[in-house]
Amino acid sequence: MISSLEQRLLHIRLKELILKMAKDLIPGMFSPIYLDDIELMQSLGVNAYRFSISWSRILPRGRFGEVNPLGIAFYNSLIDNLLLRGIEPFVTIYHLDFPQELEDRYGSWLSPLMQEDFVYFAEICFKNFGHKTKHWITINEPNLFAEMAYITGLYPPCHCSPPFGNCSIGNSDIEPLIVMHNMILAHAKAVKLYRESFQSKQGGSIGIVGLATTYEPFRVNNGLDEEAASRAMIFQFAWLFDPIVHGDYPPEMRHYLGGELPKFSPEEINIVKGSTDFIGVNHYTALYAKDCIHSSCIPGWDRPIRGFAYTTGERNGVTIGEPTGNPLLFVVPRGMEKSVNYVKERYNNMPIYVTENGYSPPPQEQELEEAELLQDLNRVNYHKSYLRALARAIRNGADVRGYFIWSFLDNFEWASGYSLRYGIHYVDFQTLERKPKHSAKWYKKFLTITDRNMSAMMIESETAAKEEI
Repeated sequence: MISSLEQRLLHIRLKELILKMAKDLIPGMFSPIYLDDIELMQSLGVNAYRFSISWSRILPRGRFGEVNPLGIAFYNSLIDNLLLRGIEPFVTIYHLDFPQELEDRYGSWLSPLMQEDFVYFAEICFKNFGHKTKHWITINEPNLFAEMAYITGLYPPCHCSPPFGNCSIGNSDIEPLIVMHNMILAHAKAVKLYRESFQSKQGGSIGIVGLATTYEPFRVNNGLDEEAASRAMIFQFAWLFDPIVHGDYPPEMRHYLGGELPKFSPEEINIVKGSTDFIGVNHYTALYAKDCIHSSCIPGWDRPIRGFAYTTGERNGVTIGEPTGNPLLFVVPRGMEKSVNYVKERYNNMPIYVTENGYSPPPQEQELEEAELLQDLNRVNYHKSYLRALARAIRNGADVRGYFIWSFLDNFEWASGYSLRYGIHYVDFQTLERKPKHSAKWYKKFLTITDRNMSAMMIESETAAKEEI
């Protein structure tokens, strides 16, 4: 029920957004244009494609309604055509989209009932797509979702409380902890089902993906800020993966959050611990972290839910790296190596997939003409530098199994809409025409070179030389 002006305005904005999406995107989504995209992928030389399944497209009413056969048919067609062209599907079951009825009935992820709905949805996916899908991701970035939807309230269902935001409902100090707890248990129960009923017959692997930002001390040679940087990583990444790998939340979180942090029962620990075959890392940037226990900070950062750590991309008027289209993301290649090393050391060098890494140009460049947007040399440099950092981590022993660029196409970027362009292929959002950018041509050559030494040379240069394409 709409109970405030804010909710009413949100409803209007979402309605306008849906109408725009229907006008601009639906023809492509339900016509053979996706087959053209798969051919484009094949010509690029990729051997894997990561996509997510829309929960609402399969189960418009969750377990309270029928399975949509058209949704099943669409994803079967997508998977079949990927495999036909030698492209392995990496399937994400849940990427922020769920049936509205689950929010209306019981508050979605704030309720343990959501765990059962998710497992029900996952089982339908395993049954219908599992015989030809060898790589499953249960949930994409539950740590970011808890942050954006229940701390700052920028993502639906838009819960927050002061000083984090001005939402009509929510408790930013408590609700994110409940939501993450339910998501971890939902993941673990889906993995248990897959391992017990499907994995031996279907021969696939299953894991989960988290956002991994690395943090550096705001003040140089300051022990308190060094501790804050460590806490920031724990309160973002280890919040998700410590339970999944080790069976419980990090002790630092228990120390600062106390009884507000939910506890796993002995039975739940048995289900949660070890409930992943690999760790998915979405990495874009590094940030600075400042201690808020012994230092004054902006309101909101001096709270347990933030780990008493203020994070920022700017120090003394200088950014940590070159700015991008997202004001919170900067070009800091060393963060890739640090993120992967963190996973290697904290989680016993489990198999790692870098499931997202990408670049969007700063706002002033987003307004350039199409011809200029196609010459995306900064994006080429970005991927070169991040791949170099990833290569160093691999040489130092990290068990990295794959790397996915975000993204194949310019697309709809959540709260940023069409204002950010991450794609290595340009999309005209009026006609849906696709055009390869300079980065796509570079990436194609990088992927199709069989000589490892030559491939290494292609990411060594700091500048994007035109002769490379």
